[in-house]
Amino acid sequence: MDVVTPRARPRLCPLAKSCSGGGAFTRPQPGRGTPVGGGGGGGGCRAMVGDARPSGVRAGGCRGAVGSRTSSRALRPPLPPLSSLFVLFLAAPCAWAAGYKTCPKVKPDMLNVHLVPHTHDDVGWLKTVDQYFYGIYNNIQPAGVQYILDSVISSLLANPTRRFIYVEIAFFSRWWRQQTNATQKIVRELVRQGRLEFANGGWVMNDEATTHYGAIIDQMTLGLRFLEETFGSDGRPRVAWHIDPFGHSREQASLFAQMGFDGFFFGRLDYQDKKVRKKTLQMEQVWRASTSLKPPTADLFTSVLPNMYNPPEGLCWDMLCADKPVVEDTRSPEYNAKELVRYFLKLATDQGKLYRTKHTVMTMGSDFQYENANTWFKNLDKLIQLVNAQQQANGIRVNVLYSTPACYLWELNKANLSWSVKKDDFFPYADGPYMFWTGYFSSRPALKRYERLSYNFLQVCNQLEALAGPAANVGPYGSGDSAPLNEAMAVLQHHDAVSGTSRQHVANDYARQLSEGWRPCEVLMSNALAHLSGLKEDFAFCRKLNISICPLTQTAERFQVIVYNPLGRKVDWMVRLPVSKHVYLVRDPGGKIVPSDVVTIPSSDSQELLFSALVPAVGFSIYSVSQMPNQRPQKSWSRDLVIQNEYLRARFDPNTGLLMELENLEQNLLLPVRQAFYWYNASTGNNLSSQASGAYIFRPNQNKPLFVSHWAQTHLVKASLVQEVHQNFSAWCSQVVRLYPRQRHLELEWTVGPIPVGDGWGKEVISRFDTALATRGLFYTDSNGREILERRRNYRPTWKLNQTEPVAGNYYPVNSRIYITDGNMQLTVLTDRSQGGSSLRDGSLELMVHRRLLKDDARGVGEPLNKEGSGLWVRGRHLVLLDKKETAAARHRLQAEMEVLAPQVVLAQGGGARYRLEKAPRTQVRRRGRKRTLRTPAEGGAELRAGFPRFN
Repeated sequence: MDVVTPRARPRLCPLAKSCSGGGAFTRPQPGRGTPVGGGGGGGGCRAMVGDARPSGVRAGGCRGAVGSRTSSRALRPPLPPLSSLFVLFLAAPCAWAAGYKTCPKVKPDMLNVHLVPHTHDDVGWLKTVDQYFYGIYNNIQPAGVQYILDSVISSLLANPTRRFIYVEIAFFSRWWRQQTNATQKIVRELVRQGRLEFANGGWVMNDEATTHYGAIIDQMTLGLRFLEETFGSDGRPRVAWHIDPFGHSREQASLFAQMGFDGFFFGRLDYQDKKVRKKTLQMEQVWRASTSLKPPTADLFTSVLPNMYNPPEGLCWDMLCADKPVVEDTRSPEYNAKELVRYFLKLATDQGKLYRTKHTVMTMGSDFQYENANTWFKNLDKLIQLVNAQQQANGIRVNVLYSTPACYLWELNKANLSWSVKKDDFFPYADGPYMFWTGYFSSRPALKRYERLSYNFLQVCNQLEALAGPAANVGPYGSGDSAPLNEAMAVLQHHDAVSGTSRQHVANDYARQLSEGWRPCEVLMSNALAHLSGLKEDFAFCRKLNISICPLTQTAERFQVIVYNPLGRKVDWMVRLPVSKHVYLVRDPGGKIVPSDVVTIPSSDSQELLFSALVPAVGFSIYSVSQMPNQRPQKSWSRDLVIQNEYLRARFDPNTGLLMELENLEQNLLLPVRQAFYWYNASTGNNLSSQASGAYIFRPNQNKPLFVSHWAQTHLVKASLVQEVHQNFSAWCSQVVRLYPRQRHLELEWTVGPIPVGDGWGKEVISRFDTALATRGLFYTDSNGREILERRRNYRPTWKLNQTEPVAGNYYPVNSRIYITDGNMQLTVLTDRSQGGSSLRDGSLELMVHRRLLKDDARGVGEPLNKEGSGLWVRGRHLVLLDKKETAAARHRLQAEMEVLAPQVVLAQGGGARYRLEKAPRTQVRRRGRKRTLRTPAEGGAELRAGFPRFN
């Protein structure tokens, strides 16, 4: 076991701005009536590791100098999240050690119990964000965040020793804007004194399985910027606080470490893992969260909270709880103070034995608690006074105090201990036998795709805002704004949003927020394109291209196609647009005719126009399209079930219509592979466990999936710019397998739904690839779209697994890619959204694409995952790459990046008037020639190369 050993006792120095967090209505723990939760914590150590060079950090300590540190002032300018820009806000080393001086005094010779008053406020779950904030529909769940914050501030003022932490800035910022100047002044003083402390600091407490690292950074930036602008350095969080996410990713810890957090606290931990950690005193350790970054860059002290995020049993004094309050009047027949103190001392002593220092934490709060903060604080005041009085009277060696996670971490820093090192992650999470939380990796696939598309759209919006400057925000199309979509996307990162674990009406509201955020971004992009191109066009954004609907291209005789590339490298992008039954002429920005095709879709007899667009890095190209009179497209069919370009060849079984062979012509690799669709019948409980499959839990009724169909009806389409095999497996499952010229991957576009449930079984549908690769039980998945982790079937790296679910217990989150290899060949599958995936036998790889369930899984949602309406149909893409192992990474990384930051297509009728601002903005544009250099306040400058079309 690796150990991080302290060499010195550096003074504590948070290295960066952290984020604050919040909470949710507690989900019931199986077998108990009490809530359960999750969280995280940590610090690090200055240490001698391996080569006896200083690395790592002490718990909450100052990391050794690792490269340069950006000043905390880096938070102030609005940096544009460009595709290649990894925004990290780091403070100068040891610049904030003074912040810990507000921590309460402890007694070093006693067991110090740090009581942490907190609330966990979900940014949507059983109710929408607005319903939670205003306290609407309390018949669904009693929760009103505005009242929680009102009540907490009043209670903090009543006693100067009281403390409170808050997390979700999405709620706090809304509350803050509604306060008077006098109240804001009071809150600023409470923050300055350390009595109101922010933990985490993001807009939300994001999910860790289904989120992309870029979206995580964006939502953290939004929350941290608010804290910086509102409270300055006083509001800077020092610890990450992820108490409720359902498993924890290594990349999340790496991001937190690089952001400069001193520690990471979480609560949800696999029940078997937690049992081992308690026994071996490893509830706290250093998480080495990257294999590519040199330690201690991604090292983070991590602490597992003892009771998830809930108060100890019997000590919940919220108005939502039924525990008895402290009665210290000996004359009362309800007197319980003596018994309560005895119980608390035993509880504290037992809990202290699970940790290595003379300090332990008790989380005093839970989901949406403290709406009447006085009930909590009044009883905690009594508890502290009664227990501490025992020190003098009876020599009890327990000291109780109001505290915060940061202050607890500060005391651990002083302990000067060595800590074990963890290098893997905390997936999958199970809270009991047969209870694996791996279903949410794939729940609500339509919402997951909408979130990923919105991230792509937001990055384009942000870039054009930076490139065009003020002209993007106010222009001929009105007022443009990226903020609504930025905030909506931040909300979607919440651990009950993109995870797909909210109620249906809440999921609808998440989609509404995204939709409403798109419109002001469309105005912004229109203003920016008019400014940058010098043409005022009637721009159109076709949001339904995935189902071949775009009124402009389907009715206009001529139109413009503007393709914007958010990547930092030029791209060759195949544009595909629905059109009418005509032949079209396409010209590039220089007026040169480019090859194009109009192909007929067999299933609908509709047409789509294809042409390849060359687009510069962080720039756009404008293509012109016009109908050719008196010409009709020719249908192109073939019976030979082979599609091929210069790099790949895919063969299909003529008897079944299934993919049977993939060949890399460039590297001379041939791999027999069969791809088909299957489903697992969802368990509704059995004699082993009553656990059903639901929004969170994946539990198949049997380990072997069932074929959707053993064969597919096929149509082969071959044209100069595309070759496609259309497969129809059933009335609710079909797929198009296609190859474009110069493409090194096979594209599988699948359509699934509505999943039939008339037989009384919920179903979980997978796409599976079967090969003869000798993979030795290993497969590989990405972590939040960045680094890759090795997975081994029926195995956990740090504890011996008792596997109760051979399927669900081997599922892992796949945010962008999964692959298998025999050491020579590697088969990689890229996804267009987060999904659950696994390799359940050697040479096999599967991804869950859709699920429809008839029972709830008893984790609090209270309704089955059985959406009605458009979400019953889901369309998506898998990109399949076959490479040599040594060259595979370079290709799948670049392709995965292009999937997340795909070019954005904007359309226009054409023939617009020349446009020039009356007053030139700060952004400078050189009009002559195609190359323009733009200088923006947020960056030293960016090159935009854009072509102008010629119409004949």
